[in-house]
Amino acid sequence: MNPADYTPLHNLPPLAGLATFDEARRPGLSVEESTRRLKRLHYSFRRLHGIFVARITAEPIYELKMAFSHHAHVCAEHATALRTRVGEMREPPLGLDAVPDAALEIFFDEILAAGKTPTLVEALYSKAVEALAETISQYQSDANPLADAPSLRLLRFAALEVDDLLTYGFDAHVGLSASARDHTTDADKSWLAYLDALLAVAGGITGPASGSFVPARRLSAQPYRYDAVPRRDERFPDPYNMGVNAEVFLHDPAMPAAAKCLMMYYRRIREIDVPEMMASILVETPGKPWSYSRDMTRQLWDEARHAMMGEVGFLDLGVDWHKVMVNFTFSLCLNTQLTAKERHGVLYYIEQGQMPKTGKRYEWETALMAENALAATFQDFDWADEVLHSRIGRDWYVSEFPSGNEAVDYGDQSWSKVLLGWREWRDQGQTQHRNWWPEIYREACKHQGTQPAPEALAYHESYEGKRADLKTIPVSG
Repeated sequence: MNPADYTPLHNLPPLAGLATFDEARRPGLSVEESTRRLKRLHYSFRRLHGIFVARITAEPIYELKMAFSHHAHVCAEHATALRTRVGEMREPPLGLDAVPDAALEIFFDEILAAGKTPTLVEALYSKAVEALAETISQYQSDANPLADAPSLRLLRFAALEVDDLLTYGFDAHVGLSASARDHTTDADKSWLAYLDALLAVAGGITGPASGSFVPARRLSAQPYRYDAVPRRDERFPDPYNMGVNAEVFLHDPAMPAAAKCLMMYYRRIREIDVPEMMASILVETPGKPWSYSRDMTRQLWDEARHAMMGEVGFLDLGVDWHKVMVNFTFSLCLNTQLTAKERHGVLYYIEQGQMPKTGKRYEWETALMAENALAATFQDFDWADEVLHSRIGRDWYVSEFPSGNEAVDYGDQSWSKVLLGWREWRDQGQTQHRNWWPEIYREACKHQGTQPAPEALAYHESYEGKRADLKTIPVSG
């Protein structure tokens, strides 16, 4: 029979819409070749995930902290999907933790060790993410659309998000190149060309390796050292400021609900410090199951989303958030004074304070009372996220203790070890703990055409001498 003469009944689309008969008659990749390529894609997504996470804390530019948090989550999700698919491909043991190629390993090690932010951004997106996009496209062209439909379905979703990453990377590179930060040197150009050479030797992400001599390491000749000290850009002029106690304000029944919405936006944008701290937990707890990294990265991304909710909230109320003294004292102290396990304990301890009446439900109800639809939406989803985070905490933190009570007690004890240098920071001239609240509150009221409430305008409570009871009044998160 001539294949061209074959027509499905009623001329319906053939093969469940996956492909034409001509496309399905092309043999495509074998299981062995498909698995080899998927493993290299998995390795690349995992390495990109690790780089994004490791660079969050010390990256000063706020927008990049947020983007790295998101892109780490994207990479973690696709690595997880690829792990599952490889496990379906007749491949025990899976070998998913093996390095597939020496040159490819050095390629990612070099990007991890990149110095200046513009160079890091160009290497991440123009080199690594671009190579991912090309590899996925090549796989889609080479695979049989019927036989390997499960892999192609995963890669269809991956291609969409990798394209989003490419677009972001291009726009970020253009923005950085247009600023005074970009001083690309001949050494930078040489290093970027060196990355191309490493990819060529590796045969790209697709592989296999060309067999050429692997170039010697450059930036990664010394093992990368994670920088746990958080950094902020010039829009954060007073990162040690602890002059406005948000929690006391939010839980004061005398304060009006509308003003509390503004203070909740401050609490949200202040969550920048949670990705900075969670990144340190992920980097400093190697050897955990991949599902741990995936879950913790989801929570890290959620916390970054919460910070951006605060950013949008201030914009909605007509407030320039750069005038808000968003501090980094939480991530700074935890990252420099506690172990990774102790930090996780504090994180879980805080999460337990989000669920009672004075926690997330209370914030959502406050937004409803204020008739602020945007704040209510943000707090509704923030509350849902925190329920998920509590589950993640139970799975990966509480499970290491004989009981939940002991896990909470460990977090309490860990938090008690943290020294918040309120007076020292002031005495050393790092901050005056200025009360910035009245200025911001007036600005929001002016935008809304309302008069400031006298009791809210007069608020001047700082964090001096106070250590909040996290079981009822969360400090962050």
